[in-house]
Amino acid sequence: MKKTVAAALAAAFVVSTSATTFAAGNPFSDVPAGHWAYNSVAKLAAAGVIEGYGDGTYRGDRNITRYEMAQMIAKAMAKVGGNGRDISLDGSSTDLRALQADLDRLANEFRDELDALGVRVAELEKYADRVVWTGELRYRYWNERTDIKGHDKVKSSNNQLQLRLFPTATVNDHWKVKARLTATTNMSTDESGDFKLTYAFAEGKYIDDKLTLKVGKMPLYSNVDDGLILDDFFSGAQFTYGDKFKVLASVGRWSGTKDALGGHDPANYAAGELSYDDDKLYVGVGYHHLGSDYFRALSEVAPKYYKDSKSANIWTVGAHYNFDNGFNIHGSYAQNTKAREFKKSWTAGLSYKGADRKEAGTWGISADYRYVSDLVSFAPTYDTWFTLMSKKGVELGVDWAPIKNTYAKLGYFWGKELYTNEKTKTFFGRFSWFF
Repeated sequence: MKKTVAAALAAAFVVSTSATTFAAGNPFSDVPAGHWAYNSVAKLAAAGVIEGYGDGTYRGDRNITRYEMAQMIAKAMAKVGGNGRDISLDGSSTDLRALQADLDRLANEFRDELDALGVRVAELEKYADRVVWTGELRYRYWNERTDIKGHDKVKSSNNQLQLRLFPTATVNDHWKVKARLTATTNMSTDESGDFKLTYAFAEGKYIDDKLTLKVGKMPLYSNVDDGLILDDFFSGAQFTYGDKFKVLASVGRWSGTKDALGGHDPANYAAGELSYDDDKLYVGVGYHHLGSDYFRALSEVAPKYYKDSKSANIWTVGAHYNFDNGFNIHGSYAQNTKAREFKKSWTAGLSYKGADRKEAGTWGISADYRYVSDLVSFAPTYDTWFTLMSKKGVELGVDWAPIKNTYAKLGYFWGKELYTNEKTKTFFGRFSWFF
């Protein structure tokens, strides 16, 4: 999208000028004193928001690029003081707090260009409207087939459309409230579920964003093993500190065991992770503890597989390395010390590049071998996991961003079910629109 400098001037004007008249000399030879934009152009030049060209001209009738507009916005933002006030060129004070909504709209429109300039949107949001909404419309399809000896193949499928809305509310310079609202529709039956609150939590950042505190119901993801153990939500508190070296601690309740084996209460949950990440190499180790009557019931139903215990204690390690040519190797391993058999889960794979929804035409491919036990991996992140939880086999995937703010993925898994050794295959497809 291109805009003329004259048209863009009004947007920049609201965050950089006061109503007084500029009385200094003419800054540009092609903007005479009688020009309708003279006062505004002169003030913006004096404030450092616009610079013109080296030959002393402004060239206000030419089209500017989005990148040039972003430069103007970034400079205007730099003029805003921490108390929301700026000093005009004649010494009077101009209150800019009422104009922050305009600044926010400009920042959202030119978000990508501001990122390219190194202007962190997180820093800009403290001048923004109190609540910012983003969202995703996600379509997913699964088709799974399992061979059972002496019987026809068992076939199952799911055809799902999901709307996700993400409000983010600014509390002050350190704290935000984040939430997700989710509505799901079964496309095969044209039946819609409830529009529900998936999570809501307060997040505080301190010490140059090295310290993060979260309280409420929030996403639960086992970072060290890249979602091999858990990709769900829990209610409680979480503490993260560090930059390259990072420590994470979580405590709360997880509802994943509530409806299993007769409807037990949610599990008490506690976890800790220690990791190192320098953008190329990532290594980490973690521990997850879950306490619930579910595990005692599991040991009674399947004593061959699970010890007589009211808990699950899971150790996990993981690592990945990013090569300069776009290749990535990765792997993770986890073990539940309370399980007797099928007490481990592990995965290893190779990927090349990857789709970035912000950049049209980007794509990636991946190949992984997975050995995943439901006695260790209670809610794994894998897209091809639809019905059977305990599997081993190969998963191939390809993703693509056909146009900006879209994401498409195809996945195929073939292998065997751990307990029965029956063959199983799953095809998965997804397309998302982000806004």
